[in-house]
Order: sequence, then C-alpha cells, then structure tokens
Amino acid sequence: MKMIMFGPPGSGKGTYASGLSRELNIPHISTGDMIREEIKNNTELGKKIEDYTKRGQLVPDDIVVEILQRRISQSDCRTGFILDGFPRTVPQAEALENTVKPDVVINLDVPDTIIMERLSTRLTCRNCGAIYNEHRLKPGADRTCEKCGGQLYRRNDDQPQVIQERLKAYEKQTEPLIDYYRRKKLIETIRDREVWTPPEKIINQIINSIKARL
Repeated sequence: MKMIMFGPPGSGKGTYASGLSRELNIPHISTGDMIREEIKNNTELGKKIEDYTKRGQLVPDDIVVEILQRRISQSDCRTGFILDGFPRTVPQAEALENTVKPDVVINLDVPDTIIMERLSTRLTCRNCGAIYNEHRLKPGADRTCEKCGGQLYRRNDDQPQVIQERLKAYEKQTEPLIDYYRRKKLIETIRDREVWTPPEKIINQIINSIKARL
C-alpha cells in the first residue's frame, strides 16, 4: 500500500501516519525528517539544503525527490509506505509519479478553528520532538517529556498569527493537489470535527476507507 497523507498543520497527520505504519507494517516517511537528518549528518546534500534554508529559500523539488527516491528504494518499502509532507505542489506530484504511483491519498479535513485551538496550546519536546498539549498535561506536572525527560516548549510557528499564515499557505499549495488526485480517483477524505480526537478513532476510519477501496 503506497499512501500519501495530506492535512493542514495540526491535523495530526504525523501521529496518524505513525499509527498506520504500525498497523499496516509499512514505513512512515517524513520528508521533513529526512531533510533535517541530511543537515544534521552534514552530508553534501545536507550542506546544499542548509544553504537554501539559510537564504530563506525553499528546498528545490529535485533535491527533495532525490532524497525520497533513495529512501523508497530501500527494502522496507517493498510492500508500501506512507508519505508525510510530500508532495506539496502539483509539479512535485508529477515528479513522484515518475518514480512511484500512489494507491491512495488521505485528505484530513479539519476546520481552521480546531487547528488554531490545537496548535496554540501545543508543546514540543526539545530533545525527541514528541508532541503534547498544555491542557492535557497531568495536573502539577513539570514541562518535561514523559518519553525522554527533555524540556517542553512552544514552537515559534505555533503562535496564533503564524498559524493563520501557515493555514493560508497550506490551502494555497494543497487545493490544486487535492483536485489533481481527485481527478485520478485516489482521494479519501477523512473529516475530523473534534478538538481532542482519540488518534485510534481516525486511524480506524482511514483503515476502513482503504479496505473499502480494495
């Protein structure tokens, strides 16, 4: 099963992709994580990527596609994978199809009001990147990660004004993509209208929608 996950920031796509990875026994591939890993390891490609980011420029499509092609050629992707964070544009989708054709595209439909509530109260572990919400922390708990003990903090891009800009950018980028995949009859839309939805509920909806296509 070759799957693409779409969803605005705060829709939970990373969480759901990780859960689906365990349920379906296929890898969850985040292009953002792969790009950060290249930079962290100071590879030649990582140096190029860092140069673009320092200049405030987007990483060119050909570099992202190169990283992705290298990853999906590995043996654990033989039976499928879940892409999170790619493609972001129609040209990227077209470039992807030169390498692999997706079986299904999951479109997470979450209202902006819910996204704002989720992201404006989100906390992230500085060490391992685990996600928490300040309203759901145990009473009296200090702001440390339950998994690794790292400090929890609010990312700069989780401030309300920045969230609004991120949502506008997502809508502008992704709407043409949704139309692109809808014409190919690959879209499965999962609607979420709750601020705190149990992840397993959405994961089960996604699995059921996939089964209905088989």
